[in-house]
Amino acid sequence: MSNCLFCNIIAGDIPASKVYEDDKILAFRDINPKAEVHILVIPKKHIISLADLDEQDDAISAYLLGKLADIAREQGLQGFRTIFNTGKEGGQEVFHLHAHILGGASLAGIGF
Repeated sequence: MSNCLFCNIIAGDIPASKVYEDDKILAFRDINPKAEVHILVIPKKHIISLADLDEQDDAISAYLLGKLADIAREQGLQGFRTIFNTGKEGGQEVFHLHAHILGGASLAGIGF
């Protein structure tokens, strides 16, 4: 989608600090980090949110979830928090499915 920020990052039209990329997903540093380490992981296929997943997205969903821990470990994280914001009311700001990986000393003592 030409008006999607993350699709433009995938296309290379907008620069990003990439930490991982393959043919299915892209991971990059958040430009407004909420933790010492804040990585966004997105599918290269445009999917609006978790609420918009359907059966045809099962493979990419499983793949993305399976890569989160690998990406976190590559960033030196032993523990981390993973967040999916879904919909405007859920705090989603960019309407392209993405997971937040948050970690580092700034999360110590902060729980849910």
